[in-house]
Amino acid sequence: MADNVSAALEAVLMVVDRPASTTDLAIAVGVPVEEAHRALVALAAEYRGAAGARLRGFELREVAGGWRIYSHPAHAAVVERFVRDGATAKLTAAALETLAIVAYKGPVTRARISAVRGVSVDSVMRTLTSRGLVEEVGVEEVSGAVLYATTDLFLERMGFGSLRELEPLEPYLPRGADLEEIKEQVG
Repeated sequence: MADNVSAALEAVLMVVDRPASTTDLAIAVGVPVEEAHRALVALAAEYRGAAGARLRGFELREVAGGWRIYSHPAHAAVVERFVRDGATAKLTAAALETLAIVAYKGPVTRARISAVRGVSVDSVMRTLTSRGLVEEVGVEEVSGAVLYATTDLFLERMGFGSLRELEPLEPYLPRGADLEEIKEQVG
């Protein structure tokens, strides 16, 4: 049974996007909290291995009130190179549009971004957040909605020192009569 619990815990830990509490993991695999905790501690020790044991590329850590699998620090340079050199998928047009809205309008809520794009941005925002290009920066006072802004990683990847270096949008926006014509067509 212990092997089944450990395997079930590993399966759940492979899909969590933030540390999961022992209680949540116990509920997910259907065992008492104490049994889940013993299995998690045993897994973490197994992954660390005994002296002379084969080094694994990952480890199980108890952090921020929960458990999560992380890449092993000994392989940080390899992981960094993989991510930095573009071995991961490129951003979609939807992600780039959403990122531009956050950069120009931020801090901004998901609802505002969805209103500008005309579609739900939940999935795109998860992608941008997981890639470290946008982050939660606060809560809107009136609605209580989470506010998002671009990160330092975004600035680094774009080669900007700050968002003030973004190209101004005004030259590309419709003016006077053009704007009235668009309003008539839409309205």
